[in-house]
Amino acid sequence: MTLSDRLSQVELFEGLEPDEIDLIAAICEERTLSSGHVVAKQGDAGDELFVIWEGLVEVVHEETPEDPAPRTVVNLGQGQVFGEMALVDFGPRSATVRVISEKATLQAIPRKAFLETCELHNHLGYAVMRNMAADLSFKLRHQHLIGR
Repeated sequence: MTLSDRLSQVELFEGLEPDEIDLIAAICEERTLSSGHVVAKQGDAGDELFVIWEGLVEVVHEETPEDPAPRTVVNLGQGQVFGEMALVDFGPRSATVRVISEKATLQAIPRKAFLETCELHNHLGYAVMRNMAADLSFKLRHQHLIGR
C-alpha cells in the first residue's frame, strides 16, 4: 500500500481529492522509532503533526500542580493522528507521546510545509482544518462529559 493510499484512509484527510492526498504525501517525513522513544514532550514547542503508519503510541498527561499523577489519556495505532494542534497554533504540547510497541513508524507533517501547501491549495486546507475542528470538538465534548 502506498503512502497516498494509506493517507486517504486517515479521517483527518477525509474529503480530499487523490491529487490533494498526493500533496500531503509529498510533505511527509517518515520516522521509525523504538519502544520508549518520546515523540512529543508535554510543554515543549511543537511544529509537526504525526500520522501513525504502524505501531502504537501512548498519550500521557504529565504531572501538573492541578493533577499530580501522570495518566494515560489514550493509546493510538495505525492511521491515527496526534500533534494536530501544532499545525494551528504555536502553543506548547498538551501531552507527552511515547512509543509503546517494539517500534513505530510515523509520518511527520511539518507545520511550515503544511501551511504552504494550504495556501496554494485552498480546498485542501479548508477540508483538513474542517476535519481537525470536528475532531477537536468531539474530543472536548467527550472530555467535558467524562468530567461530570
